[in-house]
Amino acid sequence: MEYFVQQVINGLQIGFVYALVALGYTLVYGIVRLINFAHGDVFMVGAFIGLYAIERHHLPISAVFLAAVGGCALLAMAMERVAYRPLREAPRIASLITAIGMSLFLEYFTALHQVFGPDYYSFPRPFAVTTWEVRGITLTNIQAIIFVVTLLCLGLLQFVVYRTRTGRAMRAVSYDYVTAGLMGVNVNLVISLTFALGGALAGVGGVLYGIAYPQVNTFMGVMPGLKAFTAAVLGGIGSIPGAVLGALIMGQSETLTAAYLSSTYRDGIAFLILIAVLVWKPTGILGTARTEKV
Repeated sequence: MEYFVQQVINGLQIGFVYALVALGYTLVYGIVRLINFAHGDVFMVGAFIGLYAIERHHLPISAVFLAAVGGCALLAMAMERVAYRPLREAPRIASLITAIGMSLFLEYFTALHQVFGPDYYSFPRPFAVTTWEVRGITLTNIQAIIFVVTLLCLGLLQFVVYRTRTGRAMRAVSYDYVTAGLMGVNVNLVISLTFALGGALAGVGGVLYGIAYPQVNTFMGVMPGLKAFTAAVLGGIGSIPGAVLGALIMGQSETLTAAYLSSTYRDGIAFLILIAVLVWKPTGILGTARTEKV
């Protein structure tokens, strides 16, 4: 029983990291109906910002998070302005291809020796790792930080979306951006802020991932990004609670499969769960069917 509980805790650890990235996918899709496949690479950039903030500038952990949040938010806003905004009225396939191209550009541009370089780097932890054992179950301060920081981010996101004017504008643009614009909402600004919010969450996720699994490289965002996107679809893309639920399911399926079957199967089982859920409920677990306006 202790072994099972330990694996559940480990699954929560990676699931919370996936949730931060999945929220970026679901926010952007909810506003502009765009699958931003470059979002996983924003997560990667956040990890490298954290690496340099700790290794070269010796910043405290709070400042490391702020640096990653600011850098990734600016990167996401720049991507939206340069790559996605000009294609907003184009067929969706154009935006999709552009997102894939932006992902490849970020991966190979950052792999240049003049930027981050193609090597694997050890991610320095800015604090000593503390371990507690409770009835045969091992807990660490790294897990505590991941749980607390992720829950704080979720609470802040809920506050922004449902308790602020910006959040109200985001929901209005999500429902009908043309009408929202006619009612005085600055649609371009709202969409840009949505990208920034998703990028900030990915930056936090990148730092947490680096702390928990202390090795980073410029292609590290591919698989976590794909799994986070899968989590968003699994929970119901466009739904904030759905993204979190899907991420937790992905984390548990991945960890329990590796623990009880084989690490070889962990990715395959996770995607099989996605297929099963979409066959049963195509909108995802918490997603709702959206009526298209004609």
